[in-house]
Amino acid sequence: MRLASDGTRTGRLFGVGVGPGDPELITLKAQRVLRQAQVIAYPCARHGQSNARAVVESELVQGQIELPMVYPLTTEESEHPGGYEVALSRFYDDMAGQIAGHLQEGRDVAVLCEGDPFFYGSYMYLHDRLAPRFPTQVIPGVPSIMGAAAQLGQPLVRRDAQFTVIPGTLPEEQLIGMLGQQGAFAIMKLGRNFGKVKRAIDAAGLVDQALFIERATMAAERIVPLREVDPLGVPYFSLILIPDTSQARRHEILEAAGSVAVVGLGPGAACWITPEVQQALAEATDLVGYQTYLDRVPMRAGQRRFGSDNRVEADRARHALTLAESGRRVCVVSSGDPGIFAMASAVLECVDQGPPAWQALDIRILPGLSAMQAAASRVGAPLGHDFCVLSLSDQLKPWEIVVQRLEAAAAADFAMAIYNPISSVRQWQLAEARTILSKYRGPETPVVLARSVGRSGERITITNLANFNPSQADMQTVVLVGSSTTRAIELSNGRKLVYTPRSYGTLER
Repeated sequence: MRLASDGTRTGRLFGVGVGPGDPELITLKAQRVLRQAQVIAYPCARHGQSNARAVVESELVQGQIELPMVYPLTTEESEHPGGYEVALSRFYDDMAGQIAGHLQEGRDVAVLCEGDPFFYGSYMYLHDRLAPRFPTQVIPGVPSIMGAAAQLGQPLVRRDAQFTVIPGTLPEEQLIGMLGQQGAFAIMKLGRNFGKVKRAIDAAGLVDQALFIERATMAAERIVPLREVDPLGVPYFSLILIPDTSQARRHEILEAAGSVAVVGLGPGAACWITPEVQQALAEATDLVGYQTYLDRVPMRAGQRRFGSDNRVEADRARHALTLAESGRRVCVVSSGDPGIFAMASAVLECVDQGPPAWQALDIRILPGLSAMQAAASRVGAPLGHDFCVLSLSDQLKPWEIVVQRLEAAAAADFAMAIYNPISSVRQWQLAEARTILSKYRGPETPVVLARSVGRSGERITITNLANFNPSQADMQTVVLVGSSTTRAIELSNGRKLVYTPRSYGTLER
């Protein structure tokens, strides 16, 4: 019990910031006060739920008096004769009176406040009414903006850059004016204000940099690009962050954080993803890739995804490099191995032809299990001796070059792994490849068609060159063709295997 301003003995008032939502972000001082206070007061909706109380539930002790502060309003509209402001003022007057009664009885009261009590916190209105009369202490908490920035994994400002916090309740013209300044921005109090806020951000030319964060650090956290937000489902306690994107700091940001990792997921099975790739995916702020491949990567809070069609490799590469240039940690996602008919070459080609800033980026290529390796393992060791890898696609090279390479590889007696054997617009090329190979291989030469290895719908067919049917292949199929020494064997259980001996002819090593 302590002395109030008039000399009487009284309890003490604590304004306790409980942080943005994660219970582990409560300060040690807040924990101590929460366990010792006789009365716990907390904001509460009409339906009885309180985010602030849920955050500190594990800190409360038996015998404490709980004082729910049930807000009479959920929007800025009211049927009160004096309007919204008067209705809310009456509410705080009433709650201040109830809290004062406990304080006068000598009980310490801890008033919970999400985030920080003095940063747009509801506690401040009680503080204004009670602090002049009672001993008071305010315990700071992690503001939602800082919690959101940490989850985003990207610094908001550096060195002498400005950081502006804007309430979404301002008029649209004022929002546009403030967003026209340099620096980073956080816009709070969205809800019904979201529409005008988004229009203002669009008018300021910042919509592509803006990120929407809802329930930061909580289990239901959501971080998405502003363009993807449904305006009908925006809660009041959400915010928009626009990190500093000024040209003067682009190089500094680049050196601090910008990176591109081109990763291979392997051909399908999750167990084939390497630990190195898993770590890169977990640390990335952004994932870029063919949507089908991105769908194989588990969702992670705060991570942005940019999926696209399978035929825009160069566009994906440029997008990834642009993100990295702005300070992002980007993973470009490929199936199989990224260096085999995949995104590694596309990224490096764009670096070679792009602006000098891209050549200063931290660029890594992280290998993955290739489709041909997975396919070969399913049937034995058809690539057990010298082999070559060819793509039948003529999208980026003339068909005449494909024919020359098929002829050369067949004449050199390589075993072969053939990628991109057939597509909806290339129905005839695999049959022509079979004709070319037949000039150099016997009809009994083993041929393997491996489709969707490691995924649902996996299909492995072992046949030979004479009976090989090109219509059995599609773009998800890898075709393996043996050399003159490749053999097919059958085990006692009826299983067929294919291998190419380590020796060539009679030469033994």
